[in-house]
Amino acid sequence: MNTLNELKHGLEEAWESLAEGWHRLRERAAGALTRFKPGASVPAVPRRQEDFYLASPTWALLAGDVYEDDRKVVIRLEVPGMEKEDFNLELRGDLLIVQGEKRLERETSEGRYRVLQCAYGHFHRVIPLPAEVVADRVQASYRNGVLKIELPKAAARLPRSIEIPVR
Repeated sequence: MNTLNELKHGLEEAWESLAEGWHRLRERAAGALTRFKPGASVPAVPRRQEDFYLASPTWALLAGDVYEDDRKVVIRLEVPGMEKEDFNLELRGDLLIVQGEKRLERETSEGRYRVLQCAYGHFHRVIPLPAEVVADRVQASYRNGVLKIELPKAAARLPRSIEIPVR
């Protein structure tokens, strides 16, 4: 009976750990989960799938960081395998919209893909900005698979303080 209780306790601890890990992963990845709509460059799933064939995912993590200091907001997105011309960036109020298309570079041999774990196709990601920015001074660069967007902050509107005499 004691062994059964130990097993039950061990399973409960394992389940709690798994649930906590899943919750943390979901919290961290929620904003990075991005839908990719496959385009013409993505091979179609064969009619007769083999057990080990995996199609390109339509959802993937588009990981990124948002950094802020007194002067600017900096957003870095990891988007390997693209060219700078593949991106379309837009500011809409306090949102940065990043769109693009990640194309699959096909192998030139006569083989076929067995596993496609990278997401390909058109994507659209909306990133809320933590501060008001100066739209006409935004700069973006793409290097080594990282898209970096620097958004200078607008001058802070400090509350004006004046003394009001009481008469």
